[in-house]
Amino acid sequence: MRTVVCVKQVPGTHDAKIDPDTKRIIREGIKVVINPFDTYALEAAVQIRERIGGEVICLTMGPPRAVTVLREGITVGADRGILLSDRAFGGSDTWATSYALAKAIRKIGDVDLVICGKQAIDGDTAQVGPGIAAHLSWPQATYVMDIDEIANGSLIAKRLHEDGWDLCSLRLPAVITVVKDINQPRVPTLKGRLAAEQQEIPVWKAEDIGAAPERIGLDASPTRVVQTNPPAARKNEGLRLDGTVEQNVARLVQELRRRSLV
Repeated sequence: MRTVVCVKQVPGTHDAKIDPDTKRIIREGIKVVINPFDTYALEAAVQIRERIGGEVICLTMGPPRAVTVLREGITVGADRGILLSDRAFGGSDTWATSYALAKAIRKIGDVDLVICGKQAIDGDTAQVGPGIAAHLSWPQATYVMDIDEIANGSLIAKRLHEDGWDLCSLRLPAVITVVKDINQPRVPTLKGRLAAEQQEIPVWKAEDIGAAPERIGLDASPTRVVQTNPPAARKNEGLRLDGTVEQNVARLVQELRRRSLV
């Protein structure tokens, strides 16, 4: 079972700024971390390997320093990592990014399953996982909260949705995105850290994966950010209740209704 986990390097701060010209996050000079939802995808892949064997490969696209998230993946059990890094990828939106990742997955070959976190916290679009499935023409399941079974070339997953959950069966190869309910990510081990530091991470450029120049980068991205605005400041209001218990409960319910919280 060969599983590819797509991970992303995201700003590790709430003070990220937007470039006024490109309307994109300024990533230079800020602390970066692995996307939190991707840690659940990594854990799911490692658990699958522990159950039925195989290989777990971390894949990311970004600048050279994004290699750190691949090494972090190896510390918690991934077998190896691959970095897509090329100036030609710069400015790619979710469509162009998912195209490039799909091309890399094709190059890896013999991939049975691709796992992504449900979304990245810097964009919150939740589009890259489904985009990869579309580019590969593979079946997909989003918001997976449990993997019930993998056997006979298929996967049965429990998928979270607004009204509860459902079970779906996917023929492999397939793509899934997972939510944090699926597991509890493990803590990196010393052995894993040593393995991560010693392992050489290959860097693939656009030409290495056969990516068409007209389908990657800013010019190939159909998404256009026209304007950005900071969220409105939250207004903190306090309310002191000094009556009896019955009076306070009635007043609290009244206040919650006024604020449309109940």
